[in-house]
Amino acid sequence: MAVATNNFDNSTEVGQGGYGKVYKGILLDGVVVAIKRAQEGSLQGEKEFLTEIKLLSRLHHRNLVSLIGYCDEDGEQMLVYEFMSNGTLRDHLSAKCKEPLSFAMRLRIALGSAKGILYLHTEADPPVFHRDIKASNILLDSKYMAKVADFGLSRLAPVPDIEGTVPTHVSTVVKGTPGYLDPEYFLTRKLTDKSDVYSLGVVFLELLTGKQPISHGKNIVREVNVASKSDMIFSVIDGRMGSYPPKCVVKFLNLALTCCGDETDARPSMAEVVRELESIWHMMPDSDIISVGPVVTNAEKVATPPSSSSTVKDSYASEISGIELVSGVVPSIVPR
Repeated sequence: MAVATNNFDNSTEVGQGGYGKVYKGILLDGVVVAIKRAQEGSLQGEKEFLTEIKLLSRLHHRNLVSLIGYCDEDGEQMLVYEFMSNGTLRDHLSAKCKEPLSFAMRLRIALGSAKGILYLHTEADPPVFHRDIKASNILLDSKYMAKVADFGLSRLAPVPDIEGTVPTHVSTVVKGTPGYLDPEYFLTRKLTDKSDVYSLGVVFLELLTGKQPISHGKNIVREVNVASKSDMIFSVIDGRMGSYPPKCVVKFLNLALTCCGDETDARPSMAEVVRELESIWHMMPDSDIISVGPVVTNAEKVATPPSSSSTVKDSYASEISGIELVSGVVPSIVPR
């Protein structure tokens, strides 16, 4: 890893977070990678490190970031990912961004992100609750395809008991990022798939407004709700994205607010979110679609499976997380 980054030279640093710094590296076989290197005293620890390895070594989807390898020796902990040349979604929504994303591009990113999370909720076995969906955890490749990243806080969804009943939630210590955190999860400590739906809804509002979830004491969900109820929707839309189809923007904003509803049961499942986004995409003018490139719709299964929070049962408590994944089997991925 030292060779790949010229001994972690400052010129190769591309980001920084609670875990440590992220570097751009080139492996001996020429593959360009992102190397996340833990720093002493980092906010994330051994548990999150192992969770990320064990989850990403078995999760594979075009809208999830790929783990190439890891290093855990000589006091160093590093995760090696495919390199995302266009950084994070948060970077592109910043006021400092010189080339703002068009509405069509934002909608495409929203759909890709939703499909990645849909895979976690319905196709991963067992399903996974991400628990930290936010704009800085959605990465963009060279073609601006969205890829969900950072699984350090993820938890396994409840599995059916002997009677075949799926518990409604996982009871767990509250973790996540302020502004994105599902208020019901915060109050009850009950984590469900709808907690991810809420967080993604906040990301949708960021895409539409360009604002951060919490800024100058203002909460984006509250501010957009007020604008919506006052028929002032377009006053909060990010003017930097240029022209846009008003009907598509309104439908997207209404979906975002529905995702951010206070009551868990009133929020859509991720399958319903994907279906609605595809519906909005099909409403877009052909010229806008051509400018950003096609998206895969209906080719991936988007039939509405039951939400993991839809079957009723008594409260269920579990401390199983990614660390206990695959019954303690050592991940098949090989360190590089």
